[in-house]
Amino acid sequence: MEYTELCKTADEARKQSYCIYSHFAVGAALLTKDGRVYTGCNIENASYPAGICAERTAFCKAVSDGEREFSAIAISGGPVGEAPDDAFPCGVCRQFMNEFVDKDSFEVIIVHADLSYTTYRFSELLPYSFGTKNLKIEP
Repeated sequence: MEYTELCKTADEARKQSYCIYSHFAVGAALLTKDGRVYTGCNIENASYPAGICAERTAFCKAVSDGEREFSAIAISGGPVGEAPDDAFPCGVCRQFMNEFVDKDSFEVIIVHADLSYTTYRFSELLPYSFGTKNLKIEP
């Protein structure tokens, strides 16, 4: 799948966001190495820590379907009713993704207001990560 289409898919997923507290809607489209796409949106909760971000929603859907190899994720986020506003994954999402991606090849695609995008290697967003290698185990 081309990244332009992945960005559009992320922006469409954003429409499903349940963000009645922050009014900041986020959608994600996660691309597996075999070309499957899993979407996610942020889902808020009155007990704020109980909410979940779009990126983790997409990963949870994919992992629960048995997927373990990923190549990219597109993220579209911004205030409800407005164009995307360069929404980067939060620290919790970066650490969560670190569990499942090759940090030197996995790409994070940030969707801009005009649906163009900028691509980053995961290692650029989480250069000093903590993961299974620190625990001296392999998943």
